[in-house]
Amino acid sequence: MKHLIPVAMLAVFTASALPVAAETLKVSSYLPPKHTLNTTIEAWGAELAEKSGGTLTLELYPASQLGPVNRQFDMAASGAADIAVVLHSATPGRFPMTELAGLPLAAPSAGNGSAVGSPRLTELADEFLASEHPGTKILWMAVTPPLKVSLKSVEPTSLDVFKGLRIRYAGQVFQSVLEALGATPLPVPPAEVQEGLSKGIIDGTFFPYEALKAFDLGSNLKYTMEPGIASATFAVVMNQARFDALSPEHQALIVESTGVARAAAFGALWDAAEEEGKAYVQEKGVTVVSLPDDQKAALFAAITPIIDASIAAVEAPGKPARAFYTAYVQ
Repeated sequence: MKHLIPVAMLAVFTASALPVAAETLKVSSYLPPKHTLNTTIEAWGAELAEKSGGTLTLELYPASQLGPVNRQFDMAASGAADIAVVLHSATPGRFPMTELAGLPLAAPSAGNGSAVGSPRLTELADEFLASEHPGTKILWMAVTPPLKVSLKSVEPTSLDVFKGLRIRYAGQVFQSVLEALGATPLPVPPAEVQEGLSKGIIDGTFFPYEALKAFDLGSNLKYTMEPGIASATFAVVMNQARFDALSPEHQALIVESTGVARAAAFGALWDAAEEEGKAYVQEKGVTVVSLPDDQKAALFAAITPIIDASIAAVEAPGKPARAFYTAYVQ
């Protein structure tokens, strides 16, 4: 027994001194390479590689290389990808609680920029939204600045111009907004919007300025309307089993480098990219049209009922929709 104790202690010390196994995490994104979410993930990957001594790295597959926008969450949940960028509105009805953060006029009282909304939504994720993301670990969430309607040829000087126009949308909220304006919503995938505009399949689209630049749509549009109306929500999620299988050291690095702080930093970048996107569309000759005050009041009157109806619909099956929405906008 006297000889066994030192041997056992040596085994413990040897195990603790073993090098951490190298891991490469496969990240799927449907967004084009230069989109702010992708550049943020690349920067995060460089940070992980540096802090881990090169033992934890990310391999990003942008532009739907691993699957289309509506498959991103399933790829992460199933393990086909280790991490994925999820656009909630790409799978209507699947993330009803989460999408309440994108309702018209919905924003935290501190402001409607991504630097405010993204960390706030991330703060609330574990309490309210984890059940909508089963099989995954939410790393951080994001909320766009309010999306603008951009049109191919009709100047949006009044709400009447929207009647009968075919406009690309994603998600129930945006469908409801367009229907309230008398437009015809068409669910065109983001990567197909440019072709849809050039071929006359759609007359316009719902995007933030940043996305208009990322998808290079400036040459396909003539007008964009302010104010923005509603927002889109995103999540960067990781397969839970893959996370659990990592070493404690690698798990700690991921936890420490994501969450609310990452969401806030990303949101600030997105707000800056939104300004760059606006400059881009103007350089491309797109005219930014501000609705007259009377039309703006009519717009708000038309879309306000969507808020209560959406919350009530999510709350009907017993989900805490009102509590979540109240917490988000406070």
